[in-house]
Amino acid sequence: MKTKYDFEKRFRDQILLCSRCGFCQAVCPVYGSTLRPALNARGKMLLLKEVMDGKIDLGDELIETLFQCTTCASCHENCPSEVKVPEIIKQVRKDMVNIGSCHPAFKGMNEILQRHTNIYAEDEPEDFERERNKKAEYVYFIGCVGSYREDGATMAALDLLDRLKVDYTLIDEICCSGVLEDVGYQINEDLARKNIELISATGAKTVITGCPYCFRTFNNKPQYAELREKGIKVIHTVQLLKDMDLGVKSDKRVTYHDPCDLGRHCGIYEEPRQTIRKIAPDFVEMPHHHVDALCCGAGGGVRGAFPKNSIAMARRRLQDAEEPGAEVVLTECNSCVHNLSNAKLRKQKFKIYNITEFINELMDENSR
Repeated sequence: MKTKYDFEKRFRDQILLCSRCGFCQAVCPVYGSTLRPALNARGKMLLLKEVMDGKIDLGDELIETLFQCTTCASCHENCPSEVKVPEIIKQVRKDMVNIGSCHPAFKGMNEILQRHTNIYAEDEPEDFERERNKKAEYVYFIGCVGSYREDGATMAALDLLDRLKVDYTLIDEICCSGVLEDVGYQINEDLARKNIELISATGAKTVITGCPYCFRTFNNKPQYAELREKGIKVIHTVQLLKDMDLGVKSDKRVTYHDPCDLGRHCGIYEEPRQTIRKIAPDFVEMPHHHVDALCCGAGGGVRGAFPKNSIAMARRRLQDAEEPGAEVVLTECNSCVHNLSNAKLRKQKFKIYNITEFINELMDENSR
């Protein structure tokens, strides 16, 4: 039988591997917040099998199901058949875009990045009171969320780098555009080229970013291969901090939220914990942590397209923080901080920070 879509050509055998066991249902953040079987990985694979069998069409009526996935990879990690659900979903979305079927929020995001340099279409980024595009050992790449939505957390991260005497520069960065691949489009080659040129011009041999998605994009996408070819290393902030003497302590009970992009997608679990244990001896894990961490609900474009369900996922995650009695919830992802903070209830007394922000606050307290 002739295949109609690329997802079938690439992943037919993977889709047929789904044994309908339901292990994914138990860990799917979208299912956990909606209790709709069609929205978990098993439900999506069953629908795609129906498409491959010619029983239903791939089109607008499947947008709500197939575009409502955070690509958190929890299903893949718990799948006994090792079905690559996030990769399948991303390919399906590309096929849907190719036939003119896409969630309006994602179509709008792609159009915005054709005309603007960030996903919010804003023309006046915070300057963060730092010189840009100078020669330095490191480039600090902020990312869209840190530049336009969590600028306070970014300012704290930059203050911390100054206190640690890191020789860094900012650049006139633009969106890495990696998120476009999650929602059915292609990385914007022009934006990637501009970022590569700006980074290269500084002479830096290392890029630091606090955004796990930018970290993944720079390290894994072919559009950014030139950075690797030039010997420019890209690290996440937690990898920089783990070996540093920070000289501060907190007596608060602290827990840590593993961002999906940093944890399940990149395998970075211990570096942030090494740093946290140095500054917070009363460190406790949430009930779900490391590879089993619950998604905050922001990924895969879900925050923009399905905000109500995105916040519901974040609230489920914050219930995990309540169980061990945490006073502080740390992560190192501006998207996670943003979504968790928006979901926090008044009765929840803990504070939510990036690790860098929390360390900088401790240093502020020590200097008073």
